[in-house]
Amino acid sequence: MTRIAVSDASLAGQPIDLTNCDREPIHIPGSIQPHGCLLACDAAARTVQRHSANAASMLGLSGDLIGQPLVDLIGPENLHTLGNALAVAGHEPRPALIFGLQINGRSFDVTGHRYEGHAILEFEPAAQNLGAVMSMARTVVGRLRGMDSAEALIQHAAHLIQAQLGYDRVMIYELGADGAGKVVSEAKQQEHESFRGQYFPASDIPQQARALYLRNPIRVISDASYQPVPVLPVRDSMGAPLDLSYAHLRSVSPVHCEYLRNMGVSASMSVSIIINGQLWGLIACHHYAPKVLTMADRAAAEMVGEFFSMHLDALTRRHARKAEELARRALDDLMVDASRNEDVRNALENRLPDLAKLIDAEGIALWFDGTWSTVGHAPSQTAAEPLLRLAETSPDGQIFHTDQLSAVLPDAADLTRSVAGALIIPLSRRPRDFLFYFRREAEQTLDWAGDPNKTYETGPLGDRLTPRKSFAIWKETVREKSHPWSEADCRFAEALRISVVEVLLFNSELLADERSRAAVRQRVLNQELNHRVKNILAVIRSLVSQKQQPGDTLESYTEALRGRIQALAHAHDQVIRDENGGLLRDLLRAELGPYSAKREGIHLTGPNVALDSRAFSVMALVLHEMATNAAKYGALSQRGGALSVSWTILPCGDCQIRWQETGVPGVRAPETTGFGSDLIRRSLPFDLGGESELSFASDGLLAQFRLPARFARALSDTGAPEETALPAALSGPSGMLEGRRVLLVEDQVLIAMSLEAELTDHGMVVLGVAPSVKKALAMIEQDAPDLAVLDLNLRHETSVPIAEALMARGIPFVFATGYGRDIDLPDSFDAVPVVQKPYQVQDILKAFRAL
Repeated sequence: MTRIAVSDASLAGQPIDLTNCDREPIHIPGSIQPHGCLLACDAAARTVQRHSANAASMLGLSGDLIGQPLVDLIGPENLHTLGNALAVAGHEPRPALIFGLQINGRSFDVTGHRYEGHAILEFEPAAQNLGAVMSMARTVVGRLRGMDSAEALIQHAAHLIQAQLGYDRVMIYELGADGAGKVVSEAKQQEHESFRGQYFPASDIPQQARALYLRNPIRVISDASYQPVPVLPVRDSMGAPLDLSYAHLRSVSPVHCEYLRNMGVSASMSVSIIINGQLWGLIACHHYAPKVLTMADRAAAEMVGEFFSMHLDALTRRHARKAEELARRALDDLMVDASRNEDVRNALENRLPDLAKLIDAEGIALWFDGTWSTVGHAPSQTAAEPLLRLAETSPDGQIFHTDQLSAVLPDAADLTRSVAGALIIPLSRRPRDFLFYFRREAEQTLDWAGDPNKTYETGPLGDRLTPRKSFAIWKETVREKSHPWSEADCRFAEALRISVVEVLLFNSELLADERSRAAVRQRVLNQELNHRVKNILAVIRSLVSQKQQPGDTLESYTEALRGRIQALAHAHDQVIRDENGGLLRDLLRAELGPYSAKREGIHLTGPNVALDSRAFSVMALVLHEMATNAAKYGALSQRGGALSVSWTILPCGDCQIRWQETGVPGVRAPETTGFGSDLIRRSLPFDLGGESELSFASDGLLAQFRLPARFARALSDTGAPEETALPAALSGPSGMLEGRRVLLVEDQVLIAMSLEAELTDHGMVVLGVAPSVKKALAMIEQDAPDLAVLDLNLRHETSVPIAEALMARGIPFVFATGYGRDIDLPDSFDAVPVVQKPYQVQDILKAFRAL
């Protein structure tokens, strides 16, 4: 067994072999490859602190290099060139490139980078064909750009890169979710055996190597039998080795060199394929004789690799969008078919072959109303009994998946002999109905290439280092496991679940018995609630993740975010109260109500038009952005400004909304757009297929929105357009609340902390926070407050007893709840203000002033 000395303290004294190579400190090997030399200086590149043992002979120098000024070794002009290159690179560790540097009559290509307090300079004999190298790279990039699918890109890239670099074999190597790799594309000389389609275990690329591939995307081995050139001294005065993570000449693991030699490979090069910050795979090149790749070739290969990664990402995303469109059409067909069929089970059974195509699997099964139906490779109902019991215990509305069913159901041998992975989609609550997708064992579904039993000659590091043996080991690691379920698989499964839920809801409404219909409706709606809440959270996450625009303050960003969430909450509350949506007039009143002090300058005119739930939510955000912009920059920010909003139903049934601001001098279109402007322009066309148009005049803004007829309807009592008045704002002296003592009753600590800080900022005194009725009553008895905010629902109790105690003492208070005014409270509380969550502190202050 080959062994090497280890410089990492955690492994000191331990040899590196196959039992611990995943901990080998490959970033600090203490040596470089011999086709170049290295100088390590201080960060300012003034003085040599370390050097490779071959540096003096390669650079034509003499004497001890340690402590020598770099300018004395390479000359002032070269030092100036290197300094400029390092300055341009800044503090990024990726190397700067200098071509054709003349040192002592010899020409060198140089890479330089700063890392861990060192300026690390690498010198290699200069390439003479720089122009040809860059021209070839541009040709390869141009050819890759013409590929219109990820499959074509992957297959052609290997041949193009082989033509570019001249290696005997070029492979595109993809890493799976479990870390195992597969050769998905290959270009090779005719006499060599093909590796295409072969799998290799995750252990072939240890974790520290994967991390290094992310930091330094290119790695070259010019000769797998090279003798490492030590870097002197091995450790500095503090005992630390030199970190060569970003060095091109860095020595590689002797274990890996042995692996290559066992395959007959003499030289190799790899370029990382990085997508979304993750290591997708490698462009791996093999050569069966030593091969020195020049710095120019490496730079060109790195450029091609980065373009390949970006183009692959773009094509993969495009493919995912097309797949989702196809899935959506299939689901739409399912919904139409099922909605016309009184027997939902029969409709789903007929569509099973189509549903099987939505997700990559070998089999599909439906359990509906106690009947088991299958298509493809699926277990029998008897074998599936343990799986049905597992599905029954899963949380309502949640998809379950596993790629190792035997680990979840160890006693279900009849089932796990047939299938290794399962994805469970719940379709209803009671009775429990499910859709199942099945995958066979991964080892049974491999795309075999060549004879998997063929081996190379065993090397001194053992059989495991030969590629065929690695393959055999990987086969053992995937016993009883399927290929993992991807994020896209789960996304399609969720879309399918929602579609079936909607079908069940539609069919439930056709039942003759009202009591039975209500029960089924409640069952389906309860499942749908979980989906809607997730959607709301996803939208909020998208709002929060938007970057601040240049010039925005944290306060303005926070205020805009609060306003958008408040608009979303208003729309959601309306949809909950009326699942058909709400009136456009009410939405405008809600969004423009905060500016009612300017109500003489705001005119709303139009008939009674109702928007469905989807359009109501979209327009809530759009109109909120319009109102906010008008208050900041437009008509509502000017003394003489005026805002007119009118709407009508066109003959085609579409709803036309006209938003016009006047009296705003000096208006001009913004040079850049932020998230709010993009939301105004793109939400309506993207989400509803409507139109949004903004134009800027010399004294104001004109915006026109067009909603398709399917999202808007004129109510039967619609007559002539009527003027809508805004409510007068409740207000009081700005200082009337300062010094008032407030009790907060809230069982969510984050909400309580936020409100406590904001009330304090407005000059109020928060006596404390009570999470329960008992705690609140004790605090009132000990030190009665001036005002109180009561969260209505406190886990397993309500704050009604607290409200009664406050009312008995004559202490004003406000209810805060996510139910709005729809809550069922005693008549004695009719006059108590109710603030709907999520609220802003201004809502609380407004209610306090009203009290």
